[in-house]
Amino acid sequence: MEKVFRTGIGFDVHRLVENRRCIIGGVDIPSDKGLLGHSDADVLAHALSDALLGAAGLGDIGTYFPDHDPAFKGADSIVLLKKVCNEVVSRGYRIINADCVIICETPKINPHREAMKQILAGALGVDITQIGIKASTSEKLGFTGRGEGVAVQAVATLYGALIPQKI
Repeated sequence: MEKVFRTGIGFDVHRLVENRRCIIGGVDIPSDKGLLGHSDADVLAHALSDALLGAAGLGDIGTYFPDHDPAFKGADSIVLLKKVCNEVVSRGYRIINADCVIICETPKINPHREAMKQILAGALGVDITQIGIKASTSEKLGFTGRGEGVAVQAVATLYGALIPQKI
């Protein structure tokens, strides 16, 4: 069976609210607002999980960890990301690269970027050089520009066996 590269895209958004922790990429960022969600609402881990699952043709994070399931209430999204990684690897894929863009006005991402990269690399069992994290604002436009939430776009590249096409 031929081996090929496969690419997946992930996207996630969470609202910023008071009285919640702000966990992004596994880092608990000091902030007056945190991300709202059923789990710990780690928007970066969620987008990256979707990118990995998409590259492997395995659906999305909601398929594996539904937000209506009480078992995932307050769940650590890095633990969920590790489970996604195990699912992808068990299907014969190797993670080649992950690249992510965090879009927000607040909190500031750059001071935490290297810690995020280390945590994500550890969760995926890859070298830190295989993880890219960039921060961007939306120039004060839209919900991210108004400081109402955080959005993340992620792309993941896998290498593994190609399932033969049926014609």
